[in-house]
Amino acid sequence: MTALVLAAALAVGQSRITNAQVETKPAAQSLEREVAAATARGGARWIGYRLKVAAGHRGMDCFDRTRVALESAAEISVLARYEGTTLTRLRTTTPDCEIDAGGLPVTWFENVKADDSAAWLTSVIKSAGTSRERLNSVIKPALVALAMQEGNVATRSLIDLARDYQVASIRSEALFWLAQRAGQQATAAIVEAVDRDPDTEVKKRAVFALSQLPKDDGVPKLIEVARSNRNAAVRQQAMFWLGQSNDPRALKFFEDVLLK
Repeated sequence: MTALVLAAALAVGQSRITNAQVETKPAAQSLEREVAAATARGGARWIGYRLKVAAGHRGMDCFDRTRVALESAAEISVLARYEGTTLTRLRTTTPDCEIDAGGLPVTWFENVKADDSAAWLTSVIKSAGTSRERLNSVIKPALVALAMQEGNVATRSLIDLARDYQVASIRSEALFWLAQRAGQQATAAIVEAVDRDPDTEVKKRAVFALSQLPKDDGVPKLIEVARSNRNAAVRQQAMFWLGQSNDPRALKFFEDVLLK
């Protein structure tokens, strides 16, 4: 059963949506199918849902200067604007932000599972095209939403994007977000990018990602890169981030280099 309400200020899943005709419904099937059914009716509309933020991530803010959030949000809202069946824009925000839908209908899905969201966001990223406008309005926000959420499906998707996506800047972004998740899978994917990515700027971004890992994971890898990577710019980048680490192992490495 769905609820259809003309909202002046409606709290939906803890998100305050104004200036909208809001339809709230449970996600009874895959998110991809739910979105397809909602957008098949044609016209412009927003699709929205809410997810928990992965442990260790700092939530975003509303940029509302009249309020001060002393604690990071534990959840994010994902909002996608469609023209018919074409996704034109994607936004992420915190559930306590007031959302003005500009008079458009909003379909709000309750109880969306993290893995289902990750699968949908990944398909959005891979099918959005590579124009600059699409990168900024759809792909990068979808990547942020994917990176912020819980689950192994999200981690695996980030690894695949870091390894195979055709646009270097998105591979770099995926590497950055992988570093925030840490774990053996993430570390291995970052090291692989340092060694194998064809773009030097992506390699350098991967080195930065190593510097964001917990020190016991990142510092030994940075030393290895600084000592043996074939690319001089990559070695230099690794040495720079080692210098920023204030780690005794980095100091010992520099002493060894200088003494030689």
